Amino acid sequence: MCGIIGIIGKGEVAPHLIEGLKRLEYRGYDSAGVATLVGAGEGQTIERRRAQGKLENLSRVLGANPITGRVGIGHTRWATHGVPNEINAHPHATERVALVHNGIIENFQELKKELETSGHKFASDTDTEAVVHLIDSFLQKGMSPVDAVKSSLGHIEGAFALAIIFSGHDELIIGARRGSPLAIGIGDGEMYLGSDAIALSHLTSDVIYLEDGDLAVLTPSSSEIFDENGSAVKRKVTHSDTSDEAVGKGGYAHFMLKEIYEQPQVIGDTLSGIINPASRSVTLPDLSFDLAGIDHVTLVACGTSFYACQVARYWIEELAGIAVDVDVASEYRYRKIPFRKNGLAVFVSQSGETADTLAALRFAKKGGQKIVSVVNVGESTIARESDATLLTYAGPEVGVASTKAFTTQLVVLACFSISLARAQGKIDAKAEAQLVEALVEVPSRALDVLNHDERLKELALEVAKATDVLYLGRATSFPIAMEGALKLKEISYIHAEGYPAGEMKHGPIALIDERVPVIVIAPTDDLFEKTASNMQEVIARGGRVIFLSDKQGCAKLGNIAAATIELPSVNAFVAPILYAIPVQLLAYHAAVIKGTDVDQPRNLAKSVTVE
Repeated sequence: MCGIIGIIGKGEVAPHLIEGLKRLEYRGYDSAGVATLVGAGEGQTIERRRAQGKLENLSRVLGANPITGRVGIGHTRWATHGVPNEINAHPHATERVALVHNGIIENFQELKKELETSGHKFASDTDTEAVVHLIDSFLQKGMSPVDAVKSSLGHIEGAFALAIIFSGHDELIIGARRGSPLAIGIGDGEMYLGSDAIALSHLTSDVIYLEDGDLAVLTPSSSEIFDENGSAVKRKVTHSDTSDEAVGKGGYAHFMLKEIYEQPQVIGDTLSGIINPASRSVTLPDLSFDLAGIDHVTLVACGTSFYACQVARYWIEELAGIAVDVDVASEYRYRKIPFRKNGLAVFVSQSGETADTLAALRFAKKGGQKIVSVVNVGESTIARESDATLLTYAGPEVGVASTKAFTTQLVVLACFSISLARAQGKIDAKAEAQLVEALVEVPSRALDVLNHDERLKELALEVAKATDVLYLGRATSFPIAMEGALKLKEISYIHAEGYPAGEMKHGPIALIDERVPVIVIAPTDDLFEKTASNMQEVIARGGRVIFLSDKQGCAKLGNIAAATIELPSVNAFVAPILYAIPVQLLAYHAAVIKGTDVDQPRNLAKSVTVE
């Protein structure tokens, strides 16, 4: 979703604004712009440069018409209200105030009508412009910038993160958040605002994450924060380890490929934070409640994280014997749910800021559920509002299509399933040790899977020609089939669907012909023979099967598939973690062959911070 950066600097800020926006490209956007304060005193003006499309277009605009100033704001916009064009691009401004906005202003139509009646002229179709004119209306009444913003926030309904500058006030930036993330960066005689630490990583490693309802008043040497009640508050300074190397491509053609290849390392990093190799046991952080007393689990997430939850349902029900519901976050709180007294709700989000997931968390919390989050950002809103947080150590994930965040989520959920089963008395120390040993092998086995990259690249040539692709799997392989289909849809724009293999006879088999590649995900588990039968049905109807299995499975069926990829033989418990990698690579190479924008696919945003 939209990206924000703001700087009160010592020198010219435009180059630093552009660099910050480059670091926010991963969030997805369709226009960009910057605004600075130019001149001094009464003659000071707000100047803007905006452009439709990618940042190189904005850079060309700045090259032809440079902008000066040591105070400025920048924005990458993902269109909601108003088509993506220069007029609708942020920053929006009047003579007195300019701002950038992430979120949705729900009552902008009412505000716009009222402001137009009092003489304000609107230039765009955006909801954001109503906020600019609202603040301007209070400035015209003689209010100070801080009071004008405070008064305006009382009239706004919806979700937002705002960064605001004012002509004639060249030592001031105001930030505010309600629902959408925003962070303060602390420099040496400079202060910054950003959507996340990545945006500020070229400027500072000391970050303050604003909480919901906060308003921040920044000068070159200070930050003053007020909570939603208007009371001055202190927020913790966090040292961010985000580095230039972490957000660079490191010699890879795309961030997505780099992040696929980082999986052996980040899986190992995540495991090292949650298992004790000496005792071969899982060590969760303090949960503040007893897992032994839990009698129902709900897993809630969006997109790829939702498929991680679906895998975890199989693990928890099999190991712990506890009933599990899995819900899409955007639907969860619209159900009439009879909450259990001893229920646990687990929320999974890469960013920890996903709007639907956060709203679902608050709904479950209100219903008396214990709350655990699985996130990649420990300072995120979802983490802060949870009873306990289980961290993935994927590092920054820039590619919009999730890869390493997904596999590290699976690792954490696998460890959580083991710990829950132990607490419930359903497995003993010996069984736990066996499962932990299987997890410990995953990083090295993931390296083995990456050795099939060239073969998967060859197979992608056929997939890239297709208009429809089917993915089949059973049990924990079924969510991996859906995840494989999602990856292909996201970045290659090829229609793809993931199905339970047993559902083929109930409709999808009608689609089978020689033009529809069918990717079958079939480790040799208890359901292998059933999956094999479904695969035979596909082949009998002319389907071309790409078969993903292990040595035993390939020995049985490899000769009848159009193509096979032999993956390492592992405990069936950890198979979905490994089988996620070849479907990621297949989608990646198909997208490269088709020439799509792999890291920033059309219409998609990395972090969905509005509903």
